[in-house]
Amino acid sequence: MAKTADVVIIGAGIVGSSIAFHLTEAGVRNVLVIERETRQGLGSTGKSMGGVRAQFATDVNIRMSIYSIPFFARFEEATGHPSGYKPRGYLFMATNDSHMSYLRKNSARQNALGLKNVELLSPEDIRRVMPQLRSDDIIGGSFCPTDGFVDPESVMTGFMARAIERGATLWRGTEVTGISTSHAIVSGVRTTNGDVQAPIVVNAAGPWAAAVARMAGADLPVQPLRRMLVLTEPFSGLPGLPERLPMIIDMSTGWHFRQEGLGLLMAWADPDQQPGFRADFDPAFVEKILTHAAARVPDFANLAVNPRRCWAGLYEMSPDHHAILGPAPEVRGLYFANGFSGHGVMHSPATGRILADLIVHGETQVIDAQDLNVQRFAEGRAIEETAIL
Repeated sequence: MAKTADVVIIGAGIVGSSIAFHLTEAGVRNVLVIERETRQGLGSTGKSMGGVRAQFATDVNIRMSIYSIPFFARFEEATGHPSGYKPRGYLFMATNDSHMSYLRKNSARQNALGLKNVELLSPEDIRRVMPQLRSDDIIGGSFCPTDGFVDPESVMTGFMARAIERGATLWRGTEVTGISTSHAIVSGVRTTNGDVQAPIVVNAAGPWAAAVARMAGADLPVQPLRRMLVLTEPFSGLPGLPERLPMIIDMSTGWHFRQEGLGLLMAWADPDQQPGFRADFDPAFVEKILTHAAARVPDFANLAVNPRRCWAGLYEMSPDHHAILGPAPEVRGLYFANGFSGHGVMHSPATGRILADLIVHGETQVIDAQDLNVQRFAEGRAIEETAIL
């Protein structure tokens, strides 16, 4: 006899786990989360940089951050597990007038939506934060002290553990081989652990989301893109960095970094990277990113990097770099939670709440749900977000 569930979630990463948590919080107990790997977090979650920020350029991303960041701050109270939230801030450094104008405009928008603590900085302010920066071309910046970092694995674990306590079930090492539909209505899923009858299926499959959507005959414009992270060895011979170093973003190149243990974790979006499922770390990337590092912080020319301690992961890119959330228009009972374009971890609390709201109530107060539905692409409502890292 086939198992039955009220909701099946495909993918047990941080997004699927948050949806399970919020559904069970809303009273939906018979939730089944299916993970094809033998443990959670082997996809994008475990390879994330862990940054969380509210300094975005669009209303919908700002609103999702305004929900998510306070949730991370009280995460242990909500789940019994730590989030690892460290409010060290994000510091954006502008090197020309258009950058600075952009930050001022964003700050005004953030303030209007209720984010009141974003500060516009002078070059002197930035030099005080980190005197080692080469700052001759820096004309200002912005800083939000509640931006910072979380531990993605701990957040994922906390969401799922609490959901299971409330009645959810997690199947690991189980692959979804098909989504059952009749007359474009979902009736369940086929898996390597047997069939499951369910009226609602949520696609939280990360970079593999487009293939999962096709199982139900739905089109989802999401594709994988490799992003590489470089972890330096612990410092030796470098002047001491500030004790509470924020995430620092050089707007002239997009290079950014934060402290990780006794070293630094650095990222940079290589414009030559092509979409695809390649997730190996390319050692040649080290030289590229260290060139940007040394240009902005001359002392970083001496940083030691062991490529074997660096890694790559997959972003799930949507056409407008915004998430795709909500019901599939062509298949009743299929829901999307995809296309986060690098913001899946930081927006996981809001995503879980939004999906639970839409499934249980058909509406949500966190955002205007129309903004992130998949129909926006066909209807010419794609959103421009330029604050992409």
